[in-house]
Amino acid sequence: MKLLLPLLLGFQIAMAQNQPNLRPAPLQKGDTLAIVAPAGVVKNETDIHRAVALAESWGLTVVLGKQVFEKNHHFAGTDAQRLSDLQWALDAPSIKAIWCARGGYGSIRILDALNFQNFQKKPKWLIGYSDITTLHSHLNRLGVETLHAMMPVNLEFPEPDRRESVATLQRALFGKELQYVIPASKFNRKGVASGVLVGGNLSILQGLLGSKSALNTQGKILFLEEIGEYKYQLDRLLQSLKRSGALDKCNALLIGGMTQIKKNNPAYGKEVETLILELVQEHSYPVIFGVPAGHDPENRALFLGRNLSLSASAEEVVLKFSN
Repeated sequence: MKLLLPLLLGFQIAMAQNQPNLRPAPLQKGDTLAIVAPAGVVKNETDIHRAVALAESWGLTVVLGKQVFEKNHHFAGTDAQRLSDLQWALDAPSIKAIWCARGGYGSIRILDALNFQNFQKKPKWLIGYSDITTLHSHLNRLGVETLHAMMPVNLEFPEPDRRESVATLQRALFGKELQYVIPASKFNRKGVASGVLVGGNLSILQGLLGSKSALNTQGKILFLEEIGEYKYQLDRLLQSLKRSGALDKCNALLIGGMTQIKKNNPAYGKEVETLILELVQEHSYPVIFGVPAGHDPENRALFLGRNLSLSASAEEVVLKFSN
């Protein structure tokens, strides 16, 4: 019997890893959405008021975290204040979705103090990107789907530029199908693949390596985006992922916005696309560039933790999430 126990334990772990992720229920008109600020300070309160008006136009009731307008230097309040707001939103039974006001930095400072027990019993949508990748990655490791999508701060972008961001967020929250057809990049490595989508902001993901919130890319599709880095810094971040094994195990690699990349002096000597392709040259999985998600005005919603199928030809790339 003692000899069988390790085998049984290993079988149970394998079964758990193969279970589908918990999916929060689609929103219905009348549902309550909370806006909280777990990271950087909200610089423009008008962004929050615009977000409230937008969500109310969809038929939702909006509540704000008590501390959402707090300021503590770089942060939207002290760690304790931001923790209190996010814990409230995670636990309150009436709240069906949590919309993070902005990214910046700060989510990791409160992550280990959060209690997700009630949330796991009845999960709700967590929405955001950038620094919110910390929460996405942790919740995905806990087996819960999350939503990589625009935040209230993005309502500063001109309406035509953010139209797809708004429309796809609404579709995702209300349980509509998400399928994208995007033009093929000349750098793409063609092919077909499927797997659960994971990832987010490259810098944040690199910072989570070695922790219980780190990426698990085994048999999954990895999405990466970044802003404001030099090419040599991009290479360093990607080299860290490579050394961790994250780039060896995935079924495909999706590259979103590489926004406001700084110029090296002296020049780095390679395009971002070439840098990435060289890093995964020993693998044959599809590599797709130009996915319209990240820090650009067009930031289409992506279900992290949900199965995604992709087909990449010389003309176009089709991305389709399972329903």
